[in-house]
Amino acid sequence: MSGSKRIRGFLFAAIVSAVVLAAPLSAVHASTGDNTITLTSPMLQGTEPVTIYGATASLIPTLDPQRTEDSLSVQPVENLFLGLTDVDPKTTQIRAEMATKWEKNDKGDVWTFTLRNDVPWVRYDPATKKATEVRKVVAGDFEYGIKRACDPRLGSFYTPVAASVIKGCDVVSKIKPSQIKDSDFDQIAVKALSDTQLQITTNGSLPFFLSTTSMWMFRAVPKETIAEFGDKWIEPGNIVTDGPYLLDTWDRNVSRVYVKNPLYPKDVENTYGGNVERLQTIVVKDASTIYSLYQNNEVDSSGIPRAELNSIRNDKERSKEYYQRTVLATYYFGFMYDKPPFDNVHVRRAFSAAIDRKVFVSELADGLGVPMAHFMPPGIRGAVPINEVALGKPDNPGFDPDYANAEMEAAGYKDCEGFPSITILTYAGATDWAEFLQNQVQTNLGCDASLINVEEAEFSVLLKSIKPDVPTPQRPNMYTLGWNADYPDAHNWMRDVLHCNAENDFKRPCTDVDKKIDAADLETDPKKRDQMYREIEEAFFGKDGEFPMAPLYVGVEAGLVKPWYKGFFQTDGLFGGDHWDTRIIDQEAQLAARAGKGSAQ
Repeated sequence: MSGSKRIRGFLFAAIVSAVVLAAPLSAVHASTGDNTITLTSPMLQGTEPVTIYGATASLIPTLDPQRTEDSLSVQPVENLFLGLTDVDPKTTQIRAEMATKWEKNDKGDVWTFTLRNDVPWVRYDPATKKATEVRKVVAGDFEYGIKRACDPRLGSFYTPVAASVIKGCDVVSKIKPSQIKDSDFDQIAVKALSDTQLQITTNGSLPFFLSTTSMWMFRAVPKETIAEFGDKWIEPGNIVTDGPYLLDTWDRNVSRVYVKNPLYPKDVENTYGGNVERLQTIVVKDASTIYSLYQNNEVDSSGIPRAELNSIRNDKERSKEYYQRTVLATYYFGFMYDKPPFDNVHVRRAFSAAIDRKVFVSELADGLGVPMAHFMPPGIRGAVPINEVALGKPDNPGFDPDYANAEMEAAGYKDCEGFPSITILTYAGATDWAEFLQNQVQTNLGCDASLINVEEAEFSVLLKSIKPDVPTPQRPNMYTLGWNADYPDAHNWMRDVLHCNAENDFKRPCTDVDKKIDAADLETDPKKRDQMYREIEEAFFGKDGEFPMAPLYVGVEAGLVKPWYKGFFQTDGLFGGDHWDTRIIDQEAQLAARAGKGSAQ
């Protein structure tokens, strides 16, 4: 499933990117008296751990919670590290995780969390298969982790997100990295009152704050491990984690393996009968190869090649394995304000209005998507009903060629005369988006398609290439990206993506709309708040809007899962990452199929 944050537009996403084709590795065998458990080879026992097998085309940028900023990293971080709270995979409601209870003061800006005292930090040795308790997790680990999320030296997308929530974080996050001192972090209003009590002061009474406490950048991390290994603290054998799974193998371009944490308390949260003991994933660049592995029963889930989509949906038997869900994600073309000609608002408006989103979804996604002309999708608190503030016709939102041509003329490019050459950077798999745009501006604006130069980059490279600190000459004019909800509130969209003081890949200057976003953050009246966000969406995507991006569609994930693989595929991972410990494998059926005793589907 796609997790949160900046995401790539998988038009045909795999249900899960977890698993590999390899010999069985480990299962719980015996414990010793020194807080160490040895995971011995099941091949010696004649058994195999319950395993999810699969393949993915995606590389994980990081396993560091405070550096995580994309859906690919959110997945493992969700299962390696615990949050104060968690999003229930079945109900999508906030539930207890490390925190057993919480309360706030009358003003609503000081929160006190009471934590469990029985969750260990664990180091796993891939060579010996030993899981060893380092010590127990304490409130000070959360204090350190949350303050670390505010550290400008990390260069994380989520540092401005943390700064918008935690008092004092906004001050520290703006200090020049070369000038920051350890004492500066004392300004951040997060304090361990004891080993089991944590106090957090927010930037006012924020109605959405509790929803943010499940997020990865607010998770506890082991300070001494980071001090010992530096940036290599997340490597296998070095990493110390407290979640339900441990890292066994992480060969970036080849495979990754996770094993069940035998020292993890069994009652941290409801696992709904999950029985997965290991996840193995191989990296396979070719999606059709992954699909072939699925057909051969070698992986438990797969995306669907476009050529196979309709036949699968219409096939009586294969359609039983078909999976589809609408995700809370909006995909878009981003515009760089610091790169002419997109420093001109009329050009941004023209390019957005020239895109026929209905055709885009039909031709590029075979209908797996909902055309979208503003940012927040339904399901987010404060979201405008779909396309109510959009240009164009109700059945084809955002598409208005007459308006687009008028805006190009206002920009000084009537009939596209004199329009400069531009570069659009896409992530791998989205080149056809850029080709579609070439066609649209040629057809609807009269621009020669050769004016749009297309460059493709691996997803993590794209994220680095569009950061606002990259010198303007090295930045593209446009790029492809998507945004998936971290928590169900408009603050996560308007503030965390579009506000001028967010990470601000667009490098858009501050305007009056940012003041409206600031005011909406603190508004406690739901009706007033909804109206404020309607006005904000209009200010960005209405007729006279800024258009920092050209929204395209709300995503729909589609894929295949084997009948022996069960989980909350409709709801798990809508906010944050999927919960591997709630997945269920019918191992007898799985192994029979892998051995060729079951028919390929």
